Amino acid sequence: MADSGARRLSLITAPAPTASEPEPAAEGLADVLTLQRQAAAFSEGGDEGAFFLDTVAEYTWARDVAGLAATTLRRLVQPVIEVCGFYDTVPWRLTPRQVDCYFAGPGKRGRRTIRSKMVKIDGFFAFLEQRYAGEILRRFGAAVESPVDPFNRPRHRGDFGQRIPPSKRAMKEFFAAWRKDLPNARKYPVAVRDYCMAKTAYTSGVRATELCSARLGDIHWELGQWGRFIVQGKGARGSGPREREAYMFAEGRELLWWYVEEIRGEFADDPTDPCAPLWPSERLPEAVASLNVPIAPAIGPDAFRRSLKTASGLYLSGPVTRLYPHLLRHACATHNYEPIKGPYDRPPAFRQPHRLPRRAHHEAADELAPRTRCAMAPQHQPSPVRHPADSPRPKRATPREIHAAAPLPQPRHPTTATPYRRGPRRSARNRRPRSPHARLRHQ
Repeated sequence: MADSGARRLSLITAPAPTASEPEPAAEGLADVLTLQRQAAAFSEGGDEGAFFLDTVAEYTWARDVAGLAATTLRRLVQPVIEVCGFYDTVPWRLTPRQVDCYFAGPGKRGRRTIRSKMVKIDGFFAFLEQRYAGEILRRFGAAVESPVDPFNRPRHRGDFGQRIPPSKRAMKEFFAAWRKDLPNARKYPVAVRDYCMAKTAYTSGVRATELCSARLGDIHWELGQWGRFIVQGKGARGSGPREREAYMFAEGRELLWWYVEEIRGEFADDPTDPCAPLWPSERLPEAVASLNVPIAPAIGPDAFRRSLKTASGLYLSGPVTRLYPHLLRHACATHNYEPIKGPYDRPPAFRQPHRLPRRAHHEAADELAPRTRCAMAPQHQPSPVRHPADSPRPKRATPREIHAAAPLPQPRHPTTATPYRRGPRRSARNRRPRSPHARLRHQ
């Protein structure tokens, strides 16, 4: 790799001004080139601060080539300059302790803001390690190492792998091979438990934490067509877990029924207790065993991930060679709900009238309109709700036809006619309710 000084001379081809004449203003050049020219006279002597400006300039160039906007480029380097300006140092002299003290004290902001800044700092250090690690070590004797270590690294920082699930045929062969090898397992109940957990996660699409926290009393065989089980769903925006119902379908119902009847009783705790975990751990801690509690602890999500990783290495074939619980959730959505294109194509268990589009509400109201106007309009034979493309919309009765068929009832007591004042038409939903005193006056 060429030295930074040679790279700068190749970029700035204008002749250097003499001592008698001042340096002309840089017109038509980018701001980053101006910054590079101003720092050229200082970086030759080994000034780390000037070299830091060079790295920031080249980092913005690289991200500009990647297609980022100008405002995004400024936000990328702002956290690095902020922390380095607070400690009056260069990035490769920063330590994880300094970064922790800054974001826990003077630079403490919201949770999302701190996570965003830490991710940007980590990205800048990845650029330094890739392009300038050798030069910084040779010129300044410092090793480039990111101050964002595994202890202060924010969760969900965006460096996820490729979430492409295996094909439906590969998943079918994977579970078939796994189930065929279950009798050869050293611990048969534990192997069956891991198999049923993976198959249930693939069938219902629940998360690993939701699946591990399920209890025997949360299974409701009578709900829906095939039954459902209650899980502690993930709460939005840090609001905490919320209960929701997960579907078992025909395959999941048969599997869970076999597991509860044949396998669940082979574990150490009491399987008749509704508070007992659905997926218990095989090992009882000494503190729990000394208390003689009839409920065993549930298996943790980490143990489920390890067992799924081991099974995928043994029985999964194809381009995808590793499975984890969230990839089973993606596979469930891809294989089971990919043919579903609209609310009318969903199974009856998934049709929710309160979430249908506005057009579906209108058509459902049109189908139910003859039954609601039975006292004011001619009788019509109600027809089942169909897809809009299958049958045309029924014709609505006009107000003239409704009044001709059944005139409005007259009041019981004659009242003095009042002049009619024209005003905006308001529906019954938007009409202001009559107060109790007004009702008493009109009785």
